[in-house]
Amino acid sequence: MKKSKNECNVNTCFMCRNCLKQWQPAIAANKVNLKVKRGEVIFNEGDEVRGVYFVYDGVVKVHKKWGADKELIIRFATGGAILGHRGLGSNNIYPISATALEDGIICYIDLPFFESTLKVNTDFTYNLMLFFASELQESERKMRNLAHMSVKGRVAQALISLRDQFGKKEDGSINIELSRQDLASYAGATYETVFRVLNEMLKENLIKTSGKKIIINNREKLLDLTAQES
Repeated sequence: MKKSKNECNVNTCFMCRNCLKQWQPAIAANKVNLKVKRGEVIFNEGDEVRGVYFVYDGVVKVHKKWGADKELIIRFATGGAILGHRGLGSNNIYPISATALEDGIICYIDLPFFESTLKVNTDFTYNLMLFFASELQESERKMRNLAHMSVKGRVAQALISLRDQFGKKEDGSINIELSRQDLASYAGATYETVFRVLNEMLKENLIKTSGKKIIINNREKLLDLTAQES
């Protein structure tokens, strides 16, 4: 990663939005903006925690090893979202990895300043706690789905979640183009199984595809799949 000359405003990221206005000059003085390329690893699972990151521009996938040669995508981060906070604590080791899905800019805050920010800004600390709780609930939901929901239900859930988070383009397609492997990793399934499920959904007219683009034709029936099998 290289330093970026692009200066983010101090109102965009999760930390800036929740900190005291008087603290914003300190954030501006301590943050480092980094350019990332598509496919570039921001940090790896098992790396020592030296700081936290915020997405200023672009999309980042947060993922974890799943078996010997697979990964499970935990979430997609964009629009000021925090990265690396899962490594906070006594171990100081990142339990997940983060990889850029497109060219973008990441804001880096070193650990000592981040910890000072937590101590000074009670609103930020409180909202970070709520975010941790929400992430934990989402992780528990994904684990439950992996155990009890069929692959078709999980793919349906993944498509709905992606459209809810990213919206849709003018042509109706989900406003993020993922490889089929990334979609499989997000749904917690193999590439081959997801490929088969997508073909089934095409035949049932639940979705339309064009290359990496996916258009949801029938959201209600996709929701039925998740409700029936959760």
